[in-house]
Amino acid sequence: MIGRLTGILLEKTPPQLVLDVQGIGYEVDVPMSTFYNLPAIGEKVTLLTHFVVREDGHFLYGFSNAAERFAFRQLIKISGVGARMALAVLSGLSVDDLAQAIARQEVGRLIKVPGIGRKTAERLLLELKGKLAEALPSASATAPENNQHDILNALLALGYNDREATAAGKQLPAGISTSDGIRQALKLLSRL
Repeated sequence: MIGRLTGILLEKTPPQLVLDVQGIGYEVDVPMSTFYNLPAIGEKVTLLTHFVVREDGHFLYGFSNAAERFAFRQLIKISGVGARMALAVLSGLSVDDLAQAIARQEVGRLIKVPGIGRKTAERLLLELKGKLAEALPSASATAPENNQHDILNALLALGYNDREATAAGKQLPAGISTSDGIRQALKLLSRL
Protein backbone atom coordinates (compact mmCIF):
# COMPACT_ATOMS: atom_id res chain seq x y z
CA MET A 1 0.00 0.00 0.00
CA ILE A 2 2.75 2.49 0.93
CA GLY A 3 5.84 1.60 -1.08
CA ARG A 4 8.02 4.67 -0.71
CA LEU A 5 8.20 7.86 1.32
CA THR A 6 10.13 11.04 0.62
CA GLY A 7 10.11 13.78 3.21
CA ILE A 8 11.96 15.70 5.89
CA LEU A 9 13.52 13.79 8.75
CA LEU A 10 12.00 15.14 12.00
CA GLU A 11 13.17 12.67 14.68
CA LYS A 12 15.68 9.86 15.02
CA THR A 13 15.34 7.49 17.98
CA PRO A 14 16.75 4.03 17.22
CA PRO A 15 15.19 2.04 15.62
CA GLN A 16 12.41 4.51 14.84
CA LEU A 17 12.28 7.78 12.97
CA VAL A 18 9.60 10.30 12.12
CA LEU A 19 9.37 11.48 8.54
CA ASP A 20 7.33 14.58 7.60
CA VAL A 21 5.70 14.03 4.23
CA GLN A 22 3.77 17.17 3.29
CA GLY A 23 2.61 17.81 6.84
CA ILE A 24 1.95 14.21 7.84
CA GLY A 25 4.43 12.65 10.27
CA TYR A 26 5.04 8.98 9.55
CA GLU A 27 6.61 6.83 12.27
CA VAL A 28 8.90 4.36 10.51
CA ASP A 29 10.93 1.54 12.05
CA VAL A 30 14.23 0.91 10.26
CA PRO A 31 17.13 -1.55 10.60
CA MET A 32 20.28 -0.06 12.08
CA SER A 33 22.04 -0.31 8.71
CA THR A 34 19.53 2.20 7.35
CA PHE A 35 19.51 4.25 10.56
CA TYR A 36 23.29 4.83 10.45
CA ASN A 37 23.06 6.12 6.87
CA LEU A 38 20.32 8.68 7.56
CA PRO A 39 21.07 12.35 6.95
CA ALA A 40 20.87 14.96 9.72
CA ILE A 41 17.52 16.00 11.20
CA GLY A 42 15.82 18.53 8.91
CA GLU A 43 17.28 16.96 5.77
CA LYS A 44 15.31 15.30 2.97
CA VAL A 45 15.29 11.49 2.89
CA THR A 46 13.71 8.80 0.72
CA LEU A 47 12.89 5.36 2.10
CA LEU A 48 11.45 2.26 0.49
CA THR A 49 8.77 0.95 2.81
CA HIS A 50 6.82 -2.12 3.81
CA PHE A 51 3.41 -1.54 5.40
CA VAL A 52 1.99 -4.10 7.85
CA VAL A 53 -1.57 -4.16 9.16
CA ARG A 54 -2.17 -6.27 12.26
CA GLU A 55 -4.93 -6.53 14.84
CA ASP A 56 -3.01 -4.37 17.28
CA GLY A 57 -1.99 -1.64 14.84
CA HIS A 58 -0.54 -0.46 11.56
CA PHE A 59 3.24 -0.49 11.20
CA LEU A 60 5.57 1.01 8.64
CA TYR A 61 9.10 -0.29 8.05
CA GLY A 62 11.65 1.65 6.03
CA PHE A 63 14.78 0.67 4.09
CA SER A 64 17.51 2.60 2.32
CA ASN A 65 17.63 0.20 -0.65
CA ALA A 66 15.62 -2.47 -2.44
CA ALA A 67 17.91 -5.31 -1.33
CA GLU A 68 17.19 -4.62 2.34
CA ARG A 69 13.45 -4.49 1.73
CA PHE A 70 13.57 -7.71 -0.29
CA ALA A 71 15.51 -9.49 2.48
CA PHE A 72 13.04 -8.18 5.08
CA ARG A 73 10.10 -9.50 3.07
CA GLN A 74 11.76 -12.91 2.70
CA LEU A 75 12.47 -13.05 6.45
CA ILE A 76 8.92 -12.23 7.55
CA LYS A 77 7.53 -15.00 5.31
CA ILE A 78 9.18 -17.54 7.62
CA SER A 79 6.94 -18.97 10.33
CA GLY A 80 7.90 -17.59 13.72
CA VAL A 81 9.87 -14.66 12.33
CA GLY A 82 8.13 -11.35 12.83
CA ALA A 83 9.02 -7.88 11.71
CA ARG A 84 11.01 -7.12 14.88
CA MET A 85 13.17 -10.20 14.43
CA ALA A 86 13.67 -9.43 10.73
CA LEU A 87 14.82 -5.90 11.66
CA ALA A 88 17.21 -7.41 14.24
CA VAL A 89 18.71 -9.71 11.59
CA LEU A 90 19.17 -6.82 9.14
CA SER A 91 20.62 -4.68 11.93
CA GLY A 92 23.16 -7.37 12.83
CA LEU A 93 24.16 -8.42 9.31
CA SER A 94 24.30 -6.62 5.99
CA VAL A 95 22.19 -8.16 3.24
CA ASP A 96 25.33 -9.48 1.51
CA ASP A 97 26.61 -11.00 4.78
CA LEU A 98 23.21 -12.60 5.38
CA ALA A 99 23.13 -14.03 1.85
CA GLN A 100 26.66 -15.40 2.24
CA ALA A 101 25.86 -16.92 5.64
CA ILE A 102 22.84 -18.63 4.09
CA ALA A 103 24.77 -19.80 1.04
CA ARG A 104 27.47 -21.29 3.30
CA GLN A 105 24.94 -22.53 5.90
CA GLU A 106 26.76 -20.72 8.73
CA VAL A 107 24.65 -21.03 11.87
CA GLY A 108 27.37 -19.32 13.92
CA ARG A 109 27.01 -16.00 12.13
CA LEU A 110 23.25 -15.92 12.62
CA ILE A 111 23.23 -16.81 16.32
CA LYS A 112 25.45 -13.80 16.99
CA VAL A 113 22.46 -11.60 16.16
CA PRO A 114 20.66 -10.66 19.40
CA GLY A 115 17.39 -12.58 19.74
CA ILE A 116 18.36 -15.37 17.32
CA GLY A 117 18.89 -18.77 18.88
CA ARG A 118 20.24 -21.92 17.28
CA LYS A 119 16.83 -23.32 16.27
CA THR A 120 15.73 -20.04 14.70
CA ALA A 121 19.06 -19.70 12.91
CA GLU A 122 18.74 -23.22 11.50
CA ARG A 123 15.18 -22.47 10.35
CA LEU A 124 16.37 -19.26 8.64
CA LEU A 125 19.12 -21.18 6.85
CA LEU A 126 16.67 -23.83 5.68
CA GLU A 127 13.88 -21.48 4.62
CA LEU A 128 16.07 -18.87 2.90
CA LYS A 129 18.39 -21.27 1.11
CA GLY A 130 18.62 -20.13 -2.51
CA LYS A 131 16.19 -17.25 -2.12
CA LEU A 132 18.57 -14.40 -1.31
CA ALA A 133 21.44 -15.55 -3.52
CA GLU A 134 19.19 -15.57 -6.59
CA ALA A 135 17.96 -12.04 -5.92
CA LEU A 136 21.40 -10.73 -4.93
CA PRO A 137 23.89 -12.15 -7.43
CA SER A 138 26.73 -10.17 -5.86
CA ALA A 139 26.49 -12.30 -2.72
CA SER A 140 26.84 -15.60 -4.54
CA ALA A 141 29.48 -14.29 -6.94
CA THR A 142 31.73 -13.14 -4.10
CA ALA A 143 31.47 -16.29 -2.00
CA PRO A 144 35.02 -17.26 -1.07
CA GLU A 145 36.60 -20.65 -1.61
CA ASN A 146 36.31 -23.35 1.05
CA ASN A 147 39.65 -22.51 2.65
CA GLN A 148 38.51 -18.87 2.97
CA HIS A 149 35.46 -20.20 4.78
CA ASP A 150 37.70 -22.21 7.13
CA ILE A 151 39.90 -19.15 7.79
CA LEU A 152 36.84 -17.05 8.61
CA ASN A 153 35.49 -19.69 10.99
CA ALA A 154 38.88 -19.97 12.73
CA LEU A 155 39.01 -16.21 13.28
CA LEU A 156 35.45 -16.21 14.63
CA ALA A 157 36.36 -19.07 17.00
CA LEU A 158 39.32 -17.02 18.23
CA GLY A 159 36.94 -14.24 19.27
CA TYR A 160 37.13 -11.78 16.40
CA ASN A 161 33.82 -10.33 15.25
CA ASP A 162 32.34 -10.81 11.76
CA ARG A 163 33.53 -7.48 10.40
CA GLU A 164 37.13 -7.94 11.59
CA ALA A 165 37.32 -11.51 10.31
CA THR A 166 35.75 -10.67 6.95
CA ALA A 167 37.97 -7.60 6.47
CA ALA A 168 41.10 -9.66 7.20
CA GLY A 169 39.91 -12.44 4.89
CA LYS A 170 39.41 -10.02 2.00
CA GLN A 171 43.04 -8.91 2.27
CA LEU A 172 44.38 -12.45 1.84
CA PRO A 173 45.60 -13.63 -1.57
CA ALA A 174 43.39 -16.03 -3.50
CA GLY A 175 44.23 -19.72 -3.16
CA ILE A 176 46.14 -19.34 0.12
CA SER A 177 46.23 -22.45 2.32
CA THR A 178 44.12 -22.48 5.46
CA SER A 179 47.04 -22.49 7.91
CA ASP A 180 48.93 -19.73 6.06
CA GLY A 181 45.71 -17.74 5.73
CA ILE A 182 45.02 -17.91 9.47
CA ARG A 183 48.60 -16.82 10.23
CA GLN A 184 48.45 -13.89 7.81
CA ALA A 185 44.98 -12.83 8.99
CA LEU A 186 46.15 -12.82 12.61
CA LYS A 187 49.11 -10.61 11.62
CA LEU A 188 46.73 -8.22 9.85
CA LEU A 189 44.38 -8.12 12.83
CA SER A 190 47.21 -7.50 15.31
CA ARG A 191 48.07 -4.27 13.47
CA LEU A 192 44.61 -2.79 14.09
